[in-house]
Amino acid sequence: QVQLVESGGGLVQAGGSLRLSCAASGRTFSSYAMGWFRQAPGKEREFVAAISWSGPTTYYTDSVTGRFTISRDNARNTVYLRMNRLKPEDTAVYYCASGRIPYSVPSHRHYDYDYWGQGTQVTVSS
Repeated sequence: QVQLVESGGGLVQAGGSLRLSCAASGRTFSSYAMGWFRQAPGKEREFVAAISWSGPTTYYTDSVTGRFTISRDNARNTVYLRMNRLKPEDTAVYYCASGRIPYSVPSHRHYDYDYWGQGTQVTVSS
């Protein structure tokens, strides 16, 4: 049974930083691309960042490029999202997701991911 458990969310002032973590179990973590998505109240879930199974290839949505960094530690079965210079518009529930197909390229499409965590709330105050 695959499980993804996010942590690290919270309340932060604009301009601050947070690091989200997603611990994975139940499959060979190092074989799959991983992604972060977010969903704000009243909005659809949107792509934030993704990383290849081996780590060197990353992919970001335009609004977070230069502020957020995705990384992974395959020895710890964990993917991270470092978020700097946070803005109120970054407020959302953040979800990690595991790629559907082993050794595939990282994707911004939600249907390319088959397992999702429960989410962690990030709130940025102005």
